[in-house]
Amino acid sequence: MLKEVNKKYVKLKRALTRRRSPKYLASFKSTSSTLNGIVAYNKHGGYFTPLSSQKRPAVQKVLKGKVHEPETVNFIRAHCGKGDIIHAGTFFGDFLPPLSHALSDEAKVWAFEPNSENYRCAHITLLINDLSNVKLYNCGLGDESSTSNMLIESENGATLGGGSRIINEEKDGKTIEVNVKRVDDVVGKDRIVTILQLDVEGYEKQALTGALNIINRCKPILILEDNKGVIGTNWFKENISSIGYEIKGKLHQNTVLGIPTIHDFSF
Repeated sequence: MLKEVNKKYVKLKRALTRRRSPKYLASFKSTSSTLNGIVAYNKHGGYFTPLSSQKRPAVQKVLKGKVHEPETVNFIRAHCGKGDIIHAGTFFGDFLPPLSHALSDEAKVWAFEPNSENYRCAHITLLINDLSNVKLYNCGLGDESSTSNMLIESENGATLGGGSRIINEEKDGKTIEVNVKRVDDVVGKDRIVTILQLDVEGYEKQALTGALNIINRCKPILILEDNKGVIGTNWFKENISSIGYEIKGKLHQNTVLGIPTIHDFSF
């Protein structure tokens, strides 16, 4: 009897392991519009990762059942309070399940991803996890509503994935046209934002410029991957530091800023 129970346990364990291991979903008749990817899971949920970006660090972490930038994720979850989260640079949605699950009943995640392939993957990630409190937009953030060029491939032909970035010039075969919006034009004036997190690959100044109304009104915690050193510029001092923002610490490659009289946290 005990031997039979052990056999059933082993079968169940194998079935669960197979269910949660990455699944390769590629079309046998691929076209330029076919979305190929791998479904993988970690402790926060399931994800549809783009096959073209399988060597990117965020994808590799999720394929191994781990969390990408866990300290950043945990910090946002712990400090979002009852307000909304603005999350720019969504990639395939690796932050979406943990952030969604941390929100209060009426709060939302406002997620932005300009790369159409990544956006489609993020949309499937939402469906896999049945997340209804996430507003996902297929656009980048900037200082005006417009279109721009996004570099999606390196000089040696490698897919940039989450490292895709908006640039001024067009590069044949390596850029795509993307929509850009001001976050102030997307997020309603009645929304209370407690976290503004930007991973926009060097487009921080433009994205912050388009969010100045929200920053002044809500004074959210700012989490910035500052690729171009915008924090040290006169523009930042005049528009952000003047409100009272100070650097509080670092999480992975992100700089965390808060207003001491409002934000009670330390590293």
